[in-house]
Amino acid sequence: MKNKNTRRVLTSLLAAGAAGSLLVGCAGGGGAAAEIDLGDGPAVAGTVKAGALDGVPLTFVSWGGSFQKGQMDAIAYPFGEESGANMLEDGPTEYAKVKAQVDSNNVNWDVVDTDVIWAEKQCADENGLLQKINYDIVDSSKIPEGLFGDCYVPAMQYGYVFVYNTEKYDTAPTGWADFFDTKKFPGKRAIAGFEDVGPGIHEGALLADGVAEDELYPLDMDRAYNKIDTIRDDLVFWKTGAESTQMIESGEADMALVWSGRGYEAIKNGANYAPVWNQSLVLFEALTVPKNAKNPDASMAFLNYYLGADQQAKLTEQTSYSPVNVDAKPQVDELGQNFLVTNPEIADQMVVSDTAWWAANYDAELERWMKWLQG
Repeated sequence: MKNKNTRRVLTSLLAAGAAGSLLVGCAGGGGAAAEIDLGDGPAVAGTVKAGALDGVPLTFVSWGGSFQKGQMDAIAYPFGEESGANMLEDGPTEYAKVKAQVDSNNVNWDVVDTDVIWAEKQCADENGLLQKINYDIVDSSKIPEGLFGDCYVPAMQYGYVFVYNTEKYDTAPTGWADFFDTKKFPGKRAIAGFEDVGPGIHEGALLADGVAEDELYPLDMDRAYNKIDTIRDDLVFWKTGAESTQMIESGEADMALVWSGRGYEAIKNGANYAPVWNQSLVLFEALTVPKNAKNPDASMAFLNYYLGADQQAKLTEQTSYSPVNVDAKPQVDELGQNFLVTNPEIADQMVVSDTAWWAANYDAELERWMKWLQG
């Protein structure tokens, strides 16, 4: 029997490349397994044994833009320097590509930043596209319950919050009831309008209609759509995060329901808007490892490093999104503090979304949402 405190793992280190196959720790070819020595003792988030992954290629995939740049600069590249792994990046995340790679048993993406609802859905499916997280390699002890699952760990936390034009209204809106009150607060409202569905406007509609937070789930979607229909003529839709930022900066929308990082970016760029955190939604992104990944244990070592307090603090400093490690202490300015969902003054006002409900009902709700968008 192996010593339980020894974290030595076997992984296939065969990777396709321009120069042919790369094998680490073995003399021959053919995808032979090589031993990776991750060190003795239990895993500690934010650490990796120096040189443990020397020459191992790892491709990290995320959503692009400044967020992915922050992930690479704050975490992925330092991980490569410490571990010896050859860190590559690709993107944006596309679930169809994950499926195609897994189905063909030719997986080139080692770690993928995904929506947590998609990750939950894949994990619940015995034929899903994700493999289980190896918590012998990944230390989750500093991650709050509810932010990690059998097939994912959190990438970051963020808010789904509406911001409003401070020059438009004499009295500031204070919650969802005001978002849906176009008489007291006239003007266009921007919400997401792309081919996906999840926590956001439906919860806001129900809260505005008087549903208590502790009775929000399961969502009464008939009631939610009836409420959303009351402001349909005042809605404009954004299809990308960049477009949501532009709608704020241009003043096209007087209120905009956006990812908190996008609201932060617009205000930092000079837009005279402010967030309304009362009953906003706290959400998080997931980090996943596809089935049939070539270097699964190396991927797990990366996840373990990603979850470290220092790494999370640096990620927040570069992206404005909130850390998932309870010991992380990012150094950000006042505006940054006003957008951290880990800030107690903000966290106490927020509603926790039920991602498991969304995962279980995703297919039916996506179909209904797309029909509603098409009018």
